[in-house]
Amino acid sequence: MVEPEQAPRIGRNESTEERMDRNWMELIQELRVLQTGVQILGGFLLTLPFQERFENLDDWQRNLYLFNVMVAALTTVLIVLPVSVHRRLFRRGLKTTLVSSADVVTKWALGGVALLITGSATLVFDFTAGRTAGLVAGGFIVLVLLLLVVGTPLWLQRRAVRINGQSKEG
Repeated sequence: MVEPEQAPRIGRNESTEERMDRNWMELIQELRVLQTGVQILGGFLLTLPFQERFENLDDWQRNLYLFNVMVAALTTVLIVLPVSVHRRLFRRGLKTTLVSSADVVTKWALGGVALLITGSATLVFDFTAGRTAGLVAGGFIVLVLLLLVVGTPLWLQRRAVRINGQSKEG
């Protein structure tokens, strides 16, 4: 009789400190990716007032522009916040606090990036193709973001729980 193969071990053989170090490094990598996107969109927004056609924006477009600049600035603050917290908590034995707070901040930063993507696309479509096109484009992007950025991780998590019985990964 052939012995059934044992399921591969789920999880890692690491101490709590090693897991927190790994989680911190993964969060920092994710924040680097977010930072690049925010810098590109923020830089794009900061150049607009210096363009000749900027004067052609109506009040709604100008307010949307200012909203986007504010979202870009606040999202940048969120992205650098974990670094500031790390500097404050460094060598104090609070890595778990650091990682859990950075996790929450990163989720908020993702929300800021989603707002920034939506607002920027809405502004560009509104200016170039009209208000209806801007609102449709913005709505479509919100739908895509909800499906992909929110829905995909939830779906993958539920699938992993169903297949592996896993509910949490460190």
